[in-house]
Amino acid sequence: MTSRPTAASLPTVGSATLGLSTGEAAARRRRGEGNDAVTASSRTYGRIVRTNVLNLYNSILFSLGIALLALGRPGDALISVGIGVLNAAISAVQEIRAKRQLDRLQLLARSTVVVVRDGADTEVGPEEVVRGDVVRVRPGDQLVVDGPVLTGHAEVDESLLTGESDAQLRSPGEDLLSGSVVVGGAALQLARDVGADSHAQRLTAEARRATTDTTPLQRRIAFVVRLTMLLVVLMSGAILAQAALEGLSLVRVVQTTAVLSGLVPYGLFFLIALAYTAGAVTTSRQGALVQRVNAVESVSNVDVVCTDKTGTLTTGRLTLAELVPLGGHRTAEVTAALAAMAHSTGAPNLTSAALAGALPGDPVAVAEEVPFSSALRWSAVRTAGATWVLGAPEALTPALRTALPAGEVTARTAQGLRVLVFARAADPGAPLRDATGRPVLPGLEALALVALADELRPDVPATLARFAEEGIAVKVLSGDDPGTVAALAARAGLRDATGVHAGDFPGLTDAELDAVVAAGSVFGRVAPEQKERVVAALRRQGHYVAMVGDGVNDARALKAAQVGVAMASGSAVTRDVADIVLTGDSLAALVPARRLGRRLIAGITTSAQLFLARVATQALVIVAVTMLGLGFPYSPAQGGLTLFTVGLPTIVLTAWARPTAPDPHLLATLGRFVVPAALLTAGGGVAVYAFLYTGLSAVFTTGRAPDFVVTEFESYTGLTYGTDADFAEAASAIGAQTGLNTFVSLASVLLVLFLVPPARVFAVFTRTVDRRTGLLVAGLLVVLLGALLTPAVSTYLGLTGAAPPVYTIVLPVLVLWFLALGAAYRFRVLDRLLGLRELPAR
Repeated sequence: MTSRPTAASLPTVGSATLGLSTGEAAARRRRGEGNDAVTASSRTYGRIVRTNVLNLYNSILFSLGIALLALGRPGDALISVGIGVLNAAISAVQEIRAKRQLDRLQLLARSTVVVVRDGADTEVGPEEVVRGDVVRVRPGDQLVVDGPVLTGHAEVDESLLTGESDAQLRSPGEDLLSGSVVVGGAALQLARDVGADSHAQRLTAEARRATTDTTPLQRRIAFVVRLTMLLVVLMSGAILAQAALEGLSLVRVVQTTAVLSGLVPYGLFFLIALAYTAGAVTTSRQGALVQRVNAVESVSNVDVVCTDKTGTLTTGRLTLAELVPLGGHRTAEVTAALAAMAHSTGAPNLTSAALAGALPGDPVAVAEEVPFSSALRWSAVRTAGATWVLGAPEALTPALRTALPAGEVTARTAQGLRVLVFARAADPGAPLRDATGRPVLPGLEALALVALADELRPDVPATLARFAEEGIAVKVLSGDDPGTVAALAARAGLRDATGVHAGDFPGLTDAELDAVVAAGSVFGRVAPEQKERVVAALRRQGHYVAMVGDGVNDARALKAAQVGVAMASGSAVTRDVADIVLTGDSLAALVPARRLGRRLIAGITTSAQLFLARVATQALVIVAVTMLGLGFPYSPAQGGLTLFTVGLPTIVLTAWARPTAPDPHLLATLGRFVVPAALLTAGGGVAVYAFLYTGLSAVFTTGRAPDFVVTEFESYTGLTYGTDADFAEAASAIGAQTGLNTFVSLASVLLVLFLVPPARVFAVFTRTVDRRTGLLVAGLLVVLLGALLTPAVSTYLGLTGAAPPVYTIVLPVLVLWFLALGAAYRFRVLDRLLGLRELPAR
């Protein structure tokens, strides 16, 4: 961290109008005293690629692919590595796409800064400001550096930093903080803390240290994958040890390893990445830009939404809610006077902007003006014909000739409205300052009460109502007064909107805070670090939390939540660390995103059942065939059949899935479907394989094979009958593999009928019926049989051509398998065998 400038190097008030020279500014920038900071996404292209490509699973696949290429087996290498490459590419492309969109958003939001250089105003980029610069501060500017006010006064909105929406007056000598927005006044600021030393950038660094949560589905899938990998390692050790004892060639050993590694369901990763990416593209069109692909699924688990008030529930602007004439004054008279004052002020702020927008009028010549400040809590304008004053009731009451109507003010403040009094000086020529120049109030005549409301985002009430319908609790966390926040939350439709003051939170233990957070729904005077504690309290209670915010003060809470959601119009820091950015600043975009996430979970769960059934079947077949001493039942190229039997149906079923609540017992559901399917499918497959292997072996070893059969198998194996000693073994293996893969592939397609039944007759595992499944299965059977009956395709897959003996064996076994599996699901055989029904319910 660089040191602060010495007193001698800082401009004095007298020299503030000159600022630095251009040469001195350039020299300071070369010395590293510029306002350089990371304002774009912290996720670099290199980091995105490394995260998605160089993970454990892909490293295993790539190593095997390189080995197969070195051994001259490019086809096997493509099958083994292709899924990993596609998975990595799809995930990386989506995250890069999100990064580019976010960077464009931040570029559009980038504004220039006016500094004083060589005695003249100069417009520069935020990164070109250097330590010691004099920055001209005007209404509408967002401050980019920290430092004191040199001359003038500025009203600043620090809600992005603190959550407090009331503007704060900063006078000479008082600090202005980067990230705050100027809403009134004019001043010159000294750029004292720049770049990484500034307040906003320090908060940014803290926020970026946190990590992103994995989702419940990802954790469960990861558990299954780790368990599968452990079993694969144990199987590989035993099978490769046997291969070493039998003296298999290096090519066969690598091919066997590739097949065994293929038992890890990499295709499931590919499907999840594809589903997440498709979901991210869809939600981005609906106003929710997904930066972390798992956020599409994660948002569907949310049962509590924590949200800031200013900038999220509200637009950050004020609206004129009511104008109540007092003392018999006519509405037209009061409206015209208030409009003239609002349009004539030389120091506009949020209040004057709201009034000018609501009340048409023309500016008038101003003879004297007192700008609004937090210290005075009133402003005044003197014209040739009148002096108008607008301020808080308690500030103006001592100068009013008549008291305000009892209850009129309190009734409106209880509704969350900001109430001001509009008054006229009894003496039009009365001065607004005393002899020392201090502002003073003349005697006043009340003209009207002005009620202002924080402008709710138009879709907020409907969105909160939809959250309530779906059982999602909403917690409002704001830096404003609890009563004001509660009134606004009630206006937005939030139930039980009773304000809780967060002033006591620092002294509460975690258990005490948990109880307070569970009971309340609206919390005021919440500091940024307390927002983080509230999110942590909700997570300790088992809730799945989404945090919505727009300011730097929300960044840490966003990272603490399972799902961080930022407004596009908010702080660049918040957008950077968020999982989802609402590009239209609309909470309503979360509703379709949640529905889409539930569809994805349902589709991925269905697909996982198919994938794991196929993987478990292959593992059982490998173990059984190896134990029988009948060779190795698969080659790497045959993994391509998974595209027809699992890949295509899972993609379609995921796209067709309906939005349903996530299954809290997903692993048990997977077991109930996968175990019977794998046992019966493997049993049928081993029977087909053993029958064909022993039959073909007997035919070739006894010399009873017809010449045309010998010729065909010589072309399949590349060996010569009668010359190569291992011809009979290779020929028997490829023939048996053809039967095995034909049976398992057909069974995998028909398994879809049990998983997503097209009619009640198939609804033995689940009651959900989707008639489209019948067409899907019919189409898959046509594609699969077409592939198996096409010589070029079957040869590429390492299978024989269409052989009638294969189908005369496979089809009867397939019928028996279908009936047996249907009965196992209908009568819950697995539950009965394991005694699952006798276990106490959770």
